[in-house]
Amino acid sequence: MFDAVRNNKRVVQIFLILITLPFAFWGVESYVRNVGAGSDAASVGKSKISPQELGRAVREQQDRMRAALGRDFNAAMFDTPEVRQAVLDSLISQRLLLLRAAKSNLTVGDDQVREVIGSIPALQDNGQFSMSRYEALLRNQGMTRTGFEAQVRQDIVLQQMVTSVGDSVLVSRSASDRWLALQQEEREISESAIRPESFVTQVQLAPDAVKSFYDANGKQFEVPEQVRAEYVMLSQQALADQVSVADAEIKSWYDSHQDSYKQSEERRASHILIQAGKDTTASDQDAARAKVEEILKQLKQNPADFAKLAKQHSQDPGSAQNGGDLGFFGRGAMVRPFEDAAFSLKENQLSEIIRSDFGFHIIKVTGVRPEKVRPLDEVRGEITAELKRQAAGRKYAEAAEAFANLVYEQADSLKPVTEKFGLLPKQTDWIAKGALQSTGPIAHEKVLAALFSEDAIKNKRNTEAVEVAPNTLVAARVIEHKPASVRPFDAVSSDIKKQLILDEAAKLAQKEGEEKLARLVKGEKVDMPWSAPRVVTRQGSPETPAQALHGIFKVAADKLPGYSGTRLPNAVYVVYRVTSVRQPAAKDDARSKQLRAQYARMKAEDDFAAYLNALKEAFPVNVNKAVLEAKER
Repeated sequence: MFDAVRNNKRVVQIFLILITLPFAFWGVESYVRNVGAGSDAASVGKSKISPQELGRAVREQQDRMRAALGRDFNAAMFDTPEVRQAVLDSLISQRLLLLRAAKSNLTVGDDQVREVIGSIPALQDNGQFSMSRYEALLRNQGMTRTGFEAQVRQDIVLQQMVTSVGDSVLVSRSASDRWLALQQEEREISESAIRPESFVTQVQLAPDAVKSFYDANGKQFEVPEQVRAEYVMLSQQALADQVSVADAEIKSWYDSHQDSYKQSEERRASHILIQAGKDTTASDQDAARAKVEEILKQLKQNPADFAKLAKQHSQDPGSAQNGGDLGFFGRGAMVRPFEDAAFSLKENQLSEIIRSDFGFHIIKVTGVRPEKVRPLDEVRGEITAELKRQAAGRKYAEAAEAFANLVYEQADSLKPVTEKFGLLPKQTDWIAKGALQSTGPIAHEKVLAALFSEDAIKNKRNTEAVEVAPNTLVAARVIEHKPASVRPFDAVSSDIKKQLILDEAAKLAQKEGEEKLARLVKGEKVDMPWSAPRVVTRQGSPETPAQALHGIFKVAADKLPGYSGTRLPNAVYVVYRVTSVRQPAAKDDARSKQLRAQYARMKAEDDFAAYLNALKEAFPVNVNKAVLEAKER
């Protein structure tokens, strides 16, 4: 949501990689809290990170992954100590930066916060900031302007901390040149494959080899316990779909919430900017003022030349080529001096010279949209959705307890709960115990654990109602069950024999490949069929696996031809012959620029990681491992 403030920032990727989770649009929580003591998830200096804060961040991450993966989402994969550790590490990094910022008295001005909020696309209407949309979204999320603006201010502080570290990174040209040369290096290779299939006839298995393998690897032939289930889901959204809203309700809501649909006055303006920031020297500021005074003098003589002069002189890259046109905007979208001037002018009126943090402006108001209330027909859909959401919220709050009680009290069937709430039961395919599932809401760890419980399998009772997502309950019951079993020896013996023969053949192929490679390295002539030469780079290709590339680029470039060998995942052993090493004949400037930027990011990431480690010296970090191990109930 803060793309506008992060655009064109060289170290944004470090911020994303090292210290943030992809926070949902309205899901940013206060980073600094001091809650609890002995059972804290972690402490950073004197600041505490509570288990509740960690749990909330984990749930937000799970919700984002659920939205991204859809039916493939598996809650169990995102409820592990490793995931909680990663989320906690992110919270700790954020806390370290905020503590450092507080100690350094780093603050963010109101104008900067206003500028960021005004640039959020979700708060814009036709590309311009909309105060009514801002207020409506805040109201729908139960947030206040003060609270949201405090969160924005905090995010800007974090971004400034990251930028200050990243901008201090110096990368020497010689170092980046060396790295670039290595990354762009090309090697011409041929290859010779030694395949296991060629050695199959040489393999002689012991008489008892197949049975011995079966007896020693029984787990490989186990068929896990399986169930097939039916389930029913109660969600706020499903209840919202059942709600009908009368026209009278919509009209009543509209009449009582007129302020929510009020569109504040908007102005369209063009400007000419001569840059002179706060850090500009006095002489440069004088020169900038002199230039803008000369432009203003010309405009007063020929006001119709505004667009022409803006294209010639304005130093605002975003509007100069459009004749200085900024489009329509409301209050709060521009810095205060600019806004005050724009909203004090009449249409087609020219301002005097306006000073802002960016420099000197000349403003011309080219359009005025007076304050108005959006008509009912325009907002009918929004009101209907809001009334449905509110009604469904109330209905869900009442229904959730009744749903849970009903599946428990009438545990021999899901029919009563489906009839009472108008829900449609669904059935799963066979689900194997302990295997990763991708069966939608039924894949929740608690639901699966309940389905494989003794009560669910033997007594065919409903599971308890499990909250698988916010405002979403699921109850299930087993309709078929297959106990765990072991495939009989006769059913798998032929497969085992084939695999054992291939394994032995692969060993023989690798042995021969390594022997030939050793002779080639010594300079001996070896009769081998070589493929046609081709060129490889460190970026690789589908024809050259990553493990092979590593060996190819380890071959010394000063003694060619050189050789390397690799056993591939398919058990084929491949010998590679390197015949030349060179830089590309034609330089790809775009690719070179991309690689240099990648090297700079790598160095910046290293420096940023070192900076975080230094902060841990100033603000010692202690992690409560027990909290990481504990799963939410």
